[in-house]
Amino acid sequence: MNPIEKISAEKVFAVLRMQEPNDIKDIIKALTQGGISIIEIVIDSPDTVKIIESITKQNDRPMIMAGGIITQRQAQIAIESGADVVVSPVFQMNLVRLCKSQRIPLIMTATTPNEAYSAWKARTRLIKISPSNPMGGAEYIEDMLRPMKFINVIAAGSIKIDDIPSYLKAGAKAVGIGRALYKDADLNEITKRAKAAVEKTKL
Repeated sequence: MNPIEKISAEKVFAVLRMQEPNDIKDIIKALTQGGISIIEIVIDSPDTVKIIESITKQNDRPMIMAGGIITQRQAQIAIESGADVVVSPVFQMNLVRLCKSQRIPLIMTATTPNEAYSAWKARTRLIKISPSNPMGGAEYIEDMLRPMKFINVIAAGSIKIDDIPSYLKAGAKAVGIGRALYKDADLNEITKRAKAAVEKTKL
């Protein structure tokens, strides 16, 4: 199963943007114990890259998506760190060409239907719609896909765990959950929230 297929099969992934990169390993372990096996880590410092490198060298590890990638240089660093997928918050043809040459999946982010269509035209197999919740939530995803059912999207951006079923029902292939998984929570609570998120994909 390739990374894109795995995302669609698992239906939920975690999005981590941490002020203290050293916390990421413990949080990832708690998330995987709860059943979440896909983690997007937003690269915002060299320390974050080192965390990705250390995780991807492990045998039994989650699938890692490197998020926040805008430039080719950032993408190359992410690829060299062992990331399984590159995620960009923008539509950038240079990233399309680079990731294609490196044979690594690229997920580009769109906010509007026009941006989503442009990303699809660039042969992006999965398009992240973010921020989904502020734009109208699951209803926004449903409205966007109604005339473009051929586009495969994942939803992310201030989404709550309880809202996962509505996004999947609206047509999203998967849902990214960020702070709702770990904000104001110890590791045991993070594992509980991860389990709850996985259960929501089965409703």
